[in-house]
Amino acid sequence: MDLCKDYLSSNKATWNARTQVHVASKFYDVSRFLNGASSLTEIETHELPDVNGKTLLHLQCHFGLDSLSWARKGAIVTGVDLSDSSIEKASELASAINVDARFICHDVYQFGELVKPEFDIVFTSFGVICWLPDLTLWAQTIVNSLKPGGLFYMAEFHPFNDVVEGYGYFNRAQPDIEQEGTYTENCDGTEHTVVTWAHPISDVINALLAAGLQLKHFNEFDYSPYNCFAGLSLDESSEVPRYQMIKNNQAMPLVYSLSAIKL
Repeated sequence: MDLCKDYLSSNKATWNARTQVHVASKFYDVSRFLNGASSLTEIETHELPDVNGKTLLHLQCHFGLDSLSWARKGAIVTGVDLSDSSIEKASELASAINVDARFICHDVYQFGELVKPEFDIVFTSFGVICWLPDLTLWAQTIVNSLKPGGLFYMAEFHPFNDVVEGYGYFNRAQPDIEQEGTYTENCDGTEHTVVTWAHPISDVINALLAAGLQLKHFNEFDYSPYNCFAGLSLDESSEVPRYQMIKNNQAMPLVYSLSAIKL
């Protein structure tokens, strides 16, 4: 099988397997979520504070914790993900907390062929765009999903860390194909095939601009809200979890965020 051509099947199988592990992990802490905790980070809630009564599309939603956290804040949520195991679990969680949210199993590009401009907000976050080979199609899906005046928001891991890990910064047609375990603490060492692509920040911004969105903000952060990379240390001065990578006594960029408006 040519994994470059059949990356969807490979990555879907990987995320179906990961979902079972993630649901049972302390990293995601589903029991705490069911007891009322939000899975959203301080970055997202600070920069996207008002979602009450707004239609919100969450692209690449995994098993729905962030989607449902937005729903608890009053958003009318639709979540989309490649993994049918993730979508099934997201629907179960929505029922468990009695939240009316819709979850759809689709690849981003497949969904983009069907979507209508019905959303006030399109949201995506953390570890998502590396799974997509074509940011032009991704950006077009976002534009096609938004109402006029609608907002796109994303928070994403900074590609600087990928460079530190030995990967390329710039996009190539040929993906990175590797065998990896998952990132949660309960990984038993089982590895699955992952097919990913690098995307420099300039490509992200330019794809959104070319699709017709107007950039509203762009921020970079010297910490990650998640302890999911090698070599991170906890910022003891912070009241919320912040993990930093210190090189030569300087904190390295680990996250960026941006928002853009459909005119």
